Amino acid sequence: MSASRGVFQAVVSANRQIGARFYKLKLEFSGAGAKAFASARPGQFAQLDVSGAALPPAEKIPEDLADVSRREILLRRPFSFTDVTTEGNKTVVEVLYCVVGPATLRMTTLLAGCTVSVIGPLGKGFRVPEGKNRALLVAGGMGAGPLQHLAKVLTSDFGSIDVTAFAGAKTVKELPFERRLDEISQQLGFWIPEFGKYGVNSMLATDDGSTGFAGPVTDCFWEWLGQEDLNTREVIVYGCGPEPMLARMAEIAKLKNIDCQVSMERRMACGFGVCQSCAVECRTAGSGETIYKLCCEDGPVFDTGEVVF
Repeated sequence: MSASRGVFQAVVSANRQIGARFYKLKLEFSGAGAKAFASARPGQFAQLDVSGAALPPAEKIPEDLADVSRREILLRRPFSFTDVTTEGNKTVVEVLYCVVGPATLRMTTLLAGCTVSVIGPLGKGFRVPEGKNRALLVAGGMGAGPLQHLAKVLTSDFGSIDVTAFAGAKTVKELPFERRLDEISQQLGFWIPEFGKYGVNSMLATDDGSTGFAGPVTDCFWEWLGQEDLNTREVIVYGCGPEPMLARMAEIAKLKNIDCQVSMERRMACGFGVCQSCAVECRTAGSGETIYKLCCEDGPVFDTGEVVF
């Protein structure tokens, strides 16, 4: 592994439930781990070993996971970061996760003081090209996590860039946020507290219309673009979410001639290019041929113009 990444032991400092199946896990690093993760960029990720975590009591296991809950956890699980903070010689990394299988189910039992083996930081994160003064963040479901980290970095390190966020899910219950702000805050455009705390205006969309825009978040984004007078050369779009959503973002970016970067998702066994299990088909410049790149090493962030969706 490179000098900027490694295998580190992290201490759990908090593990909070923020929704029916949504949790925020905070991992504290010291020593070499603190130094490595202090420079982690939005869009990068880490591989967590949760094989040693216990199962929750039977009554706390969702019915749909009862049969798979006792499966042995053989592989590490990849997670991006919602936040990275450094104080003194400690670095704290926050991870947003949703209970969807036996590994994430076991993660809910991690208590403060527990230790977790972590490989990272891994992959290539979001980039900020020169000449951009407007950043548009589009999140689908759990894709909101790394875009929260990106919002923090954009507003703290790139003060000249105006940031707007869009977030969507199938229903209001599937939005991975802690709470809604009050009516006045919503009227000012701060719908989502996780973005509002950075001064970032935001919009919500739900497929069933249970809150915000009625329809997919990409439809909300497309409609908003049609109402704005933008110099597209000065705009950068960032996306994270299900692949069909990212494919639609690629179409929109091409139609509007806007630079767009998206964070792709693949099953990753190792996270650093050894197993070759996370291939992403990509175009090659100047020809009609395609090649396969690795999501873990060449990504997970790619320019939409190069990805074959």
